[in-house]
Amino acid sequence: MAKREIDLLVLSDIHLGTYGCHAKELLQYLKSIKPKAVILNGDIIDVWQFSKRYWPPTHMMVIKHLIGLITKGVPLYYIPGNHDEMLRKFKGFQLGTLKICNKLSIKLGGEKVWIFHGDVFDVVMQHSKWLAKLGAIGYDTLILINRFVNFISEKMGRGKISFSKKIKNGVKSAVAFINKFESTVCEIAASNDYKYVICGHIHEPAMKTMVTEKGPIRYLNSGDWIENLSSLEYTDGEWKLYRYTDDPVAQSVVLKSSQIRKESTKELFDSLLAEMKLVQK
Repeated sequence: MAKREIDLLVLSDIHLGTYGCHAKELLQYLKSIKPKAVILNGDIIDVWQFSKRYWPPTHMMVIKHLIGLITKGVPLYYIPGNHDEMLRKFKGFQLGTLKICNKLSIKLGGEKVWIFHGDVFDVVMQHSKWLAKLGAIGYDTLILINRFVNFISEKMGRGKISFSKKIKNGVKSAVAFINKFESTVCEIAASNDYKYVICGHIHEPAMKTMVTEKGPIRYLNSGDWIENLSSLEYTDGEWKLYRYTDDPVAQSVVLKSSQIRKESTKELFDSLLAEMKLVQK
């Protein structure tokens, strides 16, 4: 199968290591495309909830695939988020084509683009981190319950539902927070002469024009791989908001079930180390 070529891929909020992560679907997507550059915009590995008891082979295979891109010479920028913030201490670290940075400023099509995770504008994160961590545990539990309910619902022919989306859409304070988040980042971006601002963090995929005092600015959010299974793609001078549920090609990608079933996490880790050694050469 010919892979779809992409100039720039932006992924965020994958949350590897949690029950809600759709690692299998992400693998299918990654195997269906050929990006020239990749930006991982935070919360890739969920260090907050990381547990040795839950680390499925597909989660390790996602990391292995990303490392494989580095060995092929594909530039990969890792911008840590709040769930993998421990990596922020390694700002400036480079290994092959991998670079860790807290934010990224680039030019695309002659326009300035500002890329960062977005938790710096989250009041809860700044002043009550313990509450944010408690909320993350509750969110992951809700997703786990949601999966069980969806399994029963699909068996009954009623389709899937999303508890967290219904809660966010129904609670005015959550909607107000998202709107405030978007307007705040756009105001700051515009004041620094950026034409585009790209975030993650709030698990709300978006691509829209926001009006600020300094003029219009294009706001993009890559969403997440918990509920929305979304990303941002830039090809031939155009941005696109990607959704796995709308991509029959990615859904048709067949993963090697024998590898997923039989290859242990230790074997995957060993092969990962082998690829890392190739990067270092």
